[in-house]
Amino acid sequence: MILLSIFLITVKSTKKLSNYLFAAFLLVTAFHFSGMFLLKIPNNTLNSLKIASVLLQMPLYYLYVKSVCYFNFKLERKHLLHTLLFIGLFIVLFVTQVSEKSYDIFQIIAKVQYYYYIIAVFFTLSHFKKLYQENYATNHKIIHKWLFQITILFLIGNCFVLFRSFLLPEQNSVMLANINLLISIFALFVICWFVLKALYQPKLFLGIDKNLTTIKTVKNLTAETEQTLQLLSEYLTTEKPYLDPELSLQKLAIGLNLPEKQLSQLINKHIGKHFFDYINEFRINDAKTLLKDQPHLTVLEILYKIGFNSKSSFYTAFKKETHQTPTAYRKSAELG
Repeated sequence: MILLSIFLITVKSTKKLSNYLFAAFLLVTAFHFSGMFLLKIPNNTLNSLKIASVLLQMPLYYLYVKSVCYFNFKLERKHLLHTLLFIGLFIVLFVTQVSEKSYDIFQIIAKVQYYYYIIAVFFTLSHFKKLYQENYATNHKIIHKWLFQITILFLIGNCFVLFRSFLLPEQNSVMLANINLLISIFALFVICWFVLKALYQPKLFLGIDKNLTTIKTVKNLTAETEQTLQLLSEYLTTEKPYLDPELSLQKLAIGLNLPEKQLSQLINKHIGKHFFDYINEFRINDAKTLLKDQPHLTVLEILYKIGFNSKSSFYTAFKKETHQTPTAYRKSAELG
């Protein structure tokens, strides 16, 4: 963990804040895990700090998730509030010299805090998913999926910790040692997978604008709205801006000479679709034409030609629209 954190701090990256936050998470976790190899730390200050450091892990992970989801996320003074519980419990543990009562209080608070931040992370991911669907044609689903998977793995790891808490050291010393070993190996596996995935897939850090807001669907159309909808449809059909894999709501609004907020309301409120799905409809229509009329083109060539930047996102969108894979659609078109 220490080696990975040093690597994250020193590696050249456009997402330094994300790297620093995760490196801090690794260092705090490594410091806490050191207790598995030391039966008792004689220094009261270090012992209290090691125990209380658990209360920094989930806040750091939560801030890391926010920094990955939103490209313009910045640390502010208000984020220091996340350290208050750690500071308070450290003082209590230090003053009481980690008494049995103070440690029991810490255990309860640590469990409550853990699940509070897990819920906060899931809420952040849910909000992030809705925002990118409403405002971006780029596939940010991979970011959501990746962070969701890692959070589930953290929950699985926490199950081992919960099981360990029910074991009495005097009666189950061997099992306790084995559980500690399992937790260590599991944590190391998850973190290595986490860091390597981030390195090999830099697009995981695209992020979206944190200042965006979600919109409720409304179907009532005025004459002016219908006219603007017609303008939008004609522009997409003739100019084909969706061929740009990095198309966003902001870029489309500039092309149409419309305020971004008005365009967002037009698609999400009146059409009743997410921007992501709406743009993909035009891309899939082009794909169907190319699959029928240009058999010499491979599926991979077609997906890049129509504005997709990954095979998985293209296949997902195509099956959602046609209930067939691109290859199956091409074969059925040839037979027809």
